[in-house]
Amino acid sequence: MALFKKKDGAGYKQSRLFFATDIHGSERTFRKFLNCAKFYKVDHIIMGGDIMGKFLVPIVHEHDSHYRVTLQGTTETIDGADALAAIKERIETLGFYHVTVQEDELHAMQADQAQIDAKFRQLARERIERWIALADERLEGTNVKWYVTGGNDDQPEVLTVFDEVRSEHVVNCEGRVVMVDDLYPTANCGYSNPTPWDTPREVDEDSLEEILEEAVQGIDDFTSAIFNFHVPPYDCTLDDCPKLDWSTDPPSPIVVAGVAQSAPAGSTAVRKVIEKYKPLLALTGHIHESRGLVTIGRTTVINPGSEYGEGIIRGCIFTLQPGKVVGYQMTSG
Repeated sequence: MALFKKKDGAGYKQSRLFFATDIHGSERTFRKFLNCAKFYKVDHIIMGGDIMGKFLVPIVHEHDSHYRVTLQGTTETIDGADALAAIKERIETLGFYHVTVQEDELHAMQADQAQIDAKFRQLARERIERWIALADERLEGTNVKWYVTGGNDDQPEVLTVFDEVRSEHVVNCEGRVVMVDDLYPTANCGYSNPTPWDTPREVDEDSLEEILEEAVQGIDDFTSAIFNFHVPPYDCTLDDCPKLDWSTDPPSPIVVAGVAQSAPAGSTAVRKVIEKYKPLLALTGHIHESRGLVTIGRTTVINPGSEYGEGIIRGCIFTLQPGKVVGYQMTSG
């Protein structure tokens, strides 16, 4: 007869992971994300989608060292190299891209949407290429991996960069089942249900369910599985956002008696798949203002929220052992 009974979970390796999402191209936020590996002493870092920025900002060279830029609805004049560097840093913190043009080049681009789109994709790819190189530089000499998938705002033509650039530390998880720490099969999907914004990768709920079913293929045992799905499950409180009137352009918040109304905007397909397979953990994002953690059955669901435009990285540290979420901590900094 055994003299001692092993404690529940004793002897299992624990994995300490950091998750963040929805950085939308912000240079400062991404650099903080990478630093979280060392700062929080985690084994790996995971990103949940919406990597790309949203806007291309022209900086117009007027003459000599004088420039002008319209940023967030305000036109500003810029004089000198230091001021120019400062406005570029500000644009990059917001997650936007910038291009310096002469007045005639600006008018030519404004008349040619295809030229704008091509420049946007070029700059988005170049930023991600720099991020991959920076990840390999910062994580050199460690076993830390950056597991990454796209989101609904990420263009497929840009996401291919993760397969095209060779990296020692960056793992492209898009549409694949990837083993994290050789213990946790992780299914990944960056598509979303319909939004008011007509983003590059959104589909109806039936189509999304098919994509999700395909994403989990290859997982035989879901006891320790992680679902890295960009959109939260419907009506779980992590998908609560302002209720919008879709008949206006752009959609406008619905206000009743001076109070802004809210409504769930998550995916019924995501909820159905989570309830069907009962993974250990579901990592979500998409709804920036609905930061938190809930459970659906045995599944722990996390949305760390996002405040990327302020250069703030919101995330969640969680510790796992096979079949169990040992602990978690929401972070912001």
